[in-house]
Amino acid sequence: MHKEEGIDTALIALLALLWEARQEAPEKAWSLAKLAKRAGVQMSTLLRQLNALSSAGLVTVVTAESGGGSASLSAAGAQLCASMFAPPPAE
Repeated sequence: MHKEEGIDTALIALLALLWEARQEAPEKAWSLAKLAKRAGVQMSTLLRQLNALSSAGLVTVVTAESGGGSASLSAAGAQLCASMFAPPPAE
């Protein structure tokens, strides 16, 4: 079976949310609960997606023993998102 190359649309949506978070507050990561709510997905789904993005070096995830945590774009993730979501330069 041939698998299509590229990033899953759910992962792109999650990257867009993390990019939005970075624009709002570059120094502050969003909580996993906030990300799950904004993305409209269950925590288990969010963690699976974040794990994939983290493995690719695009996201930094910090989890607490209490079950909470936060996520933010890595430098590589920020560069990727800047190229994907930034408005085109005005001419």
